[in-house]
Amino acid sequence: MTGNTANRVADLLQEIGQRTSFEGGNLYRAKAYLRAAENLRHLIEPLESVIEKGTLTAIPGIGEGIARRIKKLYRNGSDPALEAQRRQLPAGLLELLSVPGLTPSTIMRLHKLIAIQSMAQLESACQQGRLAQTEGLGAALERRLLQRLAVAHSGRGGRHAHRAAAILARAGDELGRLRPELENVTVAGDLRRGCELIFDLRLVASSDAVKEASEERLGEVTLHVCPPERYGAQLLAATGSPQHLAQLAALARNRNLTLSQDGLRKGRKLLPAPSEMTLYRSLGLAFIAPELREGSDEIRRARSKRLPRLVSRADLHGLLHVHTDASDGADTLEAMAEAARQRGYQYLGVSDHSQAASYAGGLSPAAVGAQQARIDNLNRQARGFRILKGIEADILADGSLDYTPDVLATFDFVVASVHSRFKLDRQRQTQRILAAVANPWTTILGHITGRQLLRRPGYDVDVEAILKACARHGVAVEINGNPYRLEIDWRWHRKALELGCWLSINPDAHAIDELDLVAWGLAIARKGGVPKQRVLNAMSLQQIQAHFRKRRRRAGKR
Repeated sequence: MTGNTANRVADLLQEIGQRTSFEGGNLYRAKAYLRAAENLRHLIEPLESVIEKGTLTAIPGIGEGIARRIKKLYRNGSDPALEAQRRQLPAGLLELLSVPGLTPSTIMRLHKLIAIQSMAQLESACQQGRLAQTEGLGAALERRLLQRLAVAHSGRGGRHAHRAAAILARAGDELGRLRPELENVTVAGDLRRGCELIFDLRLVASSDAVKEASEERLGEVTLHVCPPERYGAQLLAATGSPQHLAQLAALARNRNLTLSQDGLRKGRKLLPAPSEMTLYRSLGLAFIAPELREGSDEIRRARSKRLPRLVSRADLHGLLHVHTDASDGADTLEAMAEAARQRGYQYLGVSDHSQAASYAGGLSPAAVGAQQARIDNLNRQARGFRILKGIEADILADGSLDYTPDVLATFDFVVASVHSRFKLDRQRQTQRILAAVANPWTTILGHITGRQLLRRPGYDVDVEAILKACARHGVAVEINGNPYRLEIDWRWHRKALELGCWLSINPDAHAIDELDLVAWGLAIARKGGVPKQRVLNAMSLQQIQAHFRKRRRRAGKR
């Protein structure tokens, strides 16, 4: 094989995994090939070197069986089993697996009933109404597929942030092992800017062993290496965005300077740029955080020293959206609380699902009482840490919350979320959420649009009207740190701040390790320019308890 052999073999493994998924039977086998393909793409060391050293099985997800098949694919470019699979199924059906929620069984139904063989054919059939006219498919499936095709197109080539971070972390570790001359290996590109989807995997490093900057492709990762005196310029250029860099270049020209990937030049002289701070100062600007570099008004604000002081992890004193095994979480109340305490938080707001969420083990009023008794007992034993009593209450179809007022009154806080009836029209869905926001027991609005990145679009709502209502009623808007959600979208954060909304940055954790998903919520909050002064869980324990008491007293009087 020629070219990037690891990627070529990974393509074959992915094809094997995809074709295997259509065969039914052992789905774990299909997933094993897909996982091996993904990890092979992240290989920094040449595949031929790994094969020669006999270390294929050191790659995560590659056991002895898949290692043997990789060697055959590497030598021959295919194998008899794959060729047999290819004779069974048109290649175009494989791309349909990238459509969110489209399963192999549904793809085969589309293929058999209306001869669909590609994404283009499926999109055309949906637009022509052919699914709606076909028995066994129908109009409901057609509407869903049109939405999911739009999601597939918009996110094509993108990754969820946590997956991109894992790829770059592994690449950084591999570089540390294989190329010890590299220093200051740093994540750049979309991930450093805190984007919700990552299209650009980049690392920047410096080395005393090089005299000129260079760029090389390592699997899916682009590595930039430069002399230490150019490190700031390389990091700035590799971080982007293109719009931000173009505006910086225009500003440089106004100051009789030239900005390029190498750095700033005054005439023909290249100015040292060991750090990004050096470059921004040379342009008369305050340092602009990477998350803000989207070519909006960040340069104007930097010139006038009006950049926001962005919220950081150190500012968060607690978490307010966490599930336990009382509903659909994996860990106990005690374990989740102890994990939060060990992470340095002052409080943990437990908010299991409410009774309407039967699919998620929602709590009956009796179960609520039992959990709150456990919380009281744990709080009596704790020092310097407190569990706050919360619930994630379903917003019902009419906008009411999923408990009577006497039950809602027992909670310190209530996260109100839509978990059903996503297909209501814009007016009805908006009115439903507005009614929940106006409910005096609502403390935080969760899942403002219900979107899931690369999976489904959000429900259709008037976001600005909802934000205005949240500001009017003092209801915090959640920034959900689950990397599949990351809502409210960062593009709405400034409007929320202008209207006077509180924001609450939470992990929506369903297990101990998911408490750390708050980091992705923080990245999105920073991207939206959120300062700690408007973050609900940046309040200390005493402050937030006082805030909740005040809201409960007010609700009880209504």
